[in-house]
Formats: sequence, C-alpha cells, structure tokens
Amino acid sequence: MARAKNVAVRTPDRPKRSAAASTSSTPSMSQRQSLRRSPRSSRQPQSRKRKYRHKPGTVALREIRHFQKTWNLLIPAAPFIRTVKEISNFFAPEVSRWTAEALVALQEAAEDYLVKLFEDAMLCAIHAKRVTLMKKDWELARRLGGKGQPW
Repeated sequence: MARAKNVAVRTPDRPKRSAAASTSSTPSMSQRQSLRRSPRSSRQPQSRKRKYRHKPGTVALREIRHFQKTWNLLIPAAPFIRTVKEISNFFAPEVSRWTAEALVALQEAAEDYLVKLFEDAMLCAIHAKRVTLMKKDWELARRLGGKGQPW
C-alpha cells in the first residue's frame, strides 16, 4: 500500500507535538511562498537586477576630493600603534611605553610622508604618460626626493 507524501508519520522515538509547539514551527509567509514556487521562477532575469554604474574614474575622483577635504588620519590607529611598538621593541627593548601624543605625532608624520611619496610617484607616472603607478615610479620618486634606497 502506497502512502501519501504529505502525511506525517509518528514514530515511537518522536513524541507527539503540543499545539503550542506546532504553531511555532509553522513556516512564515515568505517560506510558504518560496515553497510554492518552482526553483526557476524565483530567479529574476539579469536585466531587472542592473544597478547604476558610474563611469570609470568618477568614484575615484570623488574619493580624492573627499579625502583632500578631511583632516582625520587615514591609517587605523590600533594597527599603527602595534607596528610602532613592535619596531621599537626590536630596536630598543628598554622602551616599553609610549605617550598618546607621541604616537599621534608619529602617525601624522608617517601619513604626511606617504602622501607626499604618493604625489611624487604619481607625477613620475604622469611624466611617463601613464596613469598606473609602477614600482619604478616609487623608486624614482624616492631617489629624486633624496630618501635613498630602502635597503
């Protein structure tokens, strides 16, 4: 004898549910709707999912204007402080404490140096009629800036 698919069979190891438990396990409206649909009908065509895309470079220029207007620091403070403490512990293990003002001053100086290096490297790339920064732009910017080689 064949059984119907939707009939629940009570087995000895599962007790009968109470009325309160059965109401809490009923599927929600969205679950019922998704059960009724076939898998293909739930997918939308690609043409309906399109989002607006800006032209290449528009968002980058907007971010440049935004960051030129702001004055707050760009590098997250906690990783920068951990890095400073790790480097200072390597070179001078006796220095174990840093004041907050010293760490902020060091971070401002580091960010100022990096921004200037980015500017010089970008000028080198533009001079070479490129818009992509390359390693040789960084090397030339450091050499012309009098910073020397990193090694």
